[in-house]
Amino acid sequence: MTQRSLLLIKPNAVEHRHVGHIVSILEGAGYQLRQMREFQFTPETAGIFYAIHKGKEFFPRLVQFMCSGPTVAIVLEKENAISDLRELIGEVDPAQRHGGTLRDLYAEGVTENAVHASDSKENAQQEIALLFGPQARI
Repeated sequence: MTQRSLLLIKPNAVEHRHVGHIVSILEGAGYQLRQMREFQFTPETAGIFYAIHKGKEFFPRLVQFMCSGPTVAIVLEKENAISDLRELIGEVDPAQRHGGTLRDLYAEGVTENAVHASDSKENAQQEIALLFGPQARI
């Protein structure tokens, strides 16, 4: 089933000029890029985007990191986009990352993990609406 998912290229990967490399990997994996924009999170918008983590010890550090520089948001489309993209980005925990995943290639730690990808159809819809919808918060 064709699905849409959201991928964020986080500030550390943008700063280190990995956007083109990541886009090439996505296209090579069969994704169609449907929308793309560069923006900078505000603390408010980052808090809304990552609200699922509110109250966790790492939440303030995550919001601060996401506001530290530009982010590139991409709406991607292909068959089984959500699960395939989660596999392509790899694990948050460096010890559990498999070689060749985006996080293996471009992450610099747990928080500075280079990319974010929607983890469910519902979250993909919410995240895309937040960043690309008529009432986009960026």
